[in-house]
Amino acid sequence: METGYNVAVVGATGAVGTRMIEMLEGSTLPVKSVKFLSSKRSAGKVLSFKGEKVTVEELVPDSFTGVDLALFSAGGSVSAKFAPEAVKRGAVVVDNTSHFRMDPEVPLIVPEVNEDDLKKHKGIIANPNCSTIQMMVALEPIRRAFGLERIIVSTYQAVSGAGARAIEELKDESRELLDGKTVGELDPKILPAGADKKHYPIAFNALPQIDVFDKGGYTKEEWKMVNETHKIMHDDGLKVTATCVRVPVVTSHSESVYIEVIDQAATVKGIQEILKTAPGVVLEDDVATQLYPQALNATGKKETFVGRVRQDIDVENGFHLWVVADNLLKGAAWNSVEIAESLHKLHLLRVPE
Repeated sequence: METGYNVAVVGATGAVGTRMIEMLEGSTLPVKSVKFLSSKRSAGKVLSFKGEKVTVEELVPDSFTGVDLALFSAGGSVSAKFAPEAVKRGAVVVDNTSHFRMDPEVPLIVPEVNEDDLKKHKGIIANPNCSTIQMMVALEPIRRAFGLERIIVSTYQAVSGAGARAIEELKDESRELLDGKTVGELDPKILPAGADKKHYPIAFNALPQIDVFDKGGYTKEEWKMVNETHKIMHDDGLKVTATCVRVPVVTSHSESVYIEVIDQAATVKGIQEILKTAPGVVLEDDVATQLYPQALNATGKKETFVGRVRQDIDVENGFHLWVVADNLLKGAAWNSVEIAESLHKLHLLRVPE
């Protein structure tokens, strides 16, 4: 291993955890050693890191002794219990769950947007919701150039955001329907929300519910997008509303985003020029050649893809965008590792040995 940090990945065998490991392998972060942690059930599995075999260990408080950086993606209850234990032992935690996101003491970070907020961290940094992250990457450069007063977003979210069992449910239902079963013969158990009372098929369907319903008839996922946007952009006055929809796509979330800017001089061309050089953004926008972002093409890539930039027909300062990103990479694993790279760049981790 290289000279550098001792890094732990919590939830190493999960869908996001395995991708965190992949992102770490290709990262600029200097890594001296890695430790892969999981539940007792997954302990003992052997994973690899840069060609070396690493045995997964059971997660216990003392797992973090000597660890400089801990990347968490094992569920909110695990983070609630073990993230403070990691901090107590000197590690900096980057948490991919929702548990700490709205804690006023915890920075909520998209490196392309609010990297400087890392300087306020007290040991724990939160990774935002996947659908929020890609929207922030696309909108922050526009906000800086032209101001922003309103966001209305409708999401088309992949089933991988609900976990491996949701992917299998999509595949099974698709096969069953293609084999001639009726919708009434299906037996959905996961979507739209595992914790809710009713479950509906996702195959050949669109479900306008992600997570359970909360105040005002909005789901928790929709409130996450509203509240996290306010926190990341430091603007509680920004008008934000969301409708979050699960669609039968395996990986990569798509979003239709409507914005109203403050600068009346903003144009489609001006927004496109800003996005061409924006960090983390790839502009794919040429309707003459039918070039626009697609979920299939974004899968496996770190960037956020933006296209279909156009002015609203009725509102002069209103614009529409189509935003797509891999929800397991930029929406989770890559953003976490990118935060780690920023911590290193800003000298906010223990000096590597």
